Amino acid sequence: MQLPLHLIISEQLREKITNGELQPGEQLPSEHQLMSVFEVSRITVRRAIANLVNQGLVSSHRGKGVFVKEQRKVTYTLSSPMVFFEEDMLRQGVNSSIQNLVFEAVDAPVEVRQKLQLLPHQTTVYLQKKLLLINDIPVAVDITYILKDLGEKYADDLQRQMTFPTLEQHGVPVERVDAILECTRANYETSEYLDVPLGDPLLVYCHTAYSSGNRPIVCGEALSRGDRLCYSIELFKQSTI
Repeated sequence: MQLPLHLIISEQLREKITNGELQPGEQLPSEHQLMSVFEVSRITVRRAIANLVNQGLVSSHRGKGVFVKEQRKVTYTLSSPMVFFEEDMLRQGVNSSIQNLVFEAVDAPVEVRQKLQLLPHQTTVYLQKKLLLINDIPVAVDITYILKDLGEKYADDLQRQMTFPTLEQHGVPVERVDAILECTRANYETSEYLDVPLGDPLLVYCHTAYSSGNRPIVCGEALSRGDRLCYSIELFKQSTI
């Protein structure tokens, strides 16, 4: 299935931005130039530019033109002792926020039951999907499964705030997180949320969080844009003394 013309144009321009052919501060070709190069209408060109604006790649200035924005990739450090995402962003001077997409009680999938060590009669968990935003630009989709008692008790706060700090504020400490980094490709849903082409590569941060007594309380994954968010890992050699 062929992509619409405006997406084809915006993707070609995006590639020029990401590979450095178009530098930060540089002006994009005018509407007339783009209409001539791609042999399309003004409406198609404007939709293509709007795609780039929505992705945070360019800014449009009335009467001046469209300019490439400075692209700042943020890094989340996976270290011990553990630092929560928003705390790490704040330390870097970056504004992070969430947009709640889904919060509902669901039957726990088999893999979730195993990770959360649910008993046979414990079949319900809370599913939350939320967008992670950096400076108001979506960088990741977070899909989290939360124990039923915690989801019910702290539903309001969980839909407004990040998961781990919310639980800790209510006396549920996050003592340990087991995590795996993988990769996948954007499906229709994530491509819409993150404003990337269908099939674009995404980083996947899979995690299971444990509270006191080694009790698993949360598991899930964060699918992120590799051009906006990356992970740094600190490794320390164990002393032999």
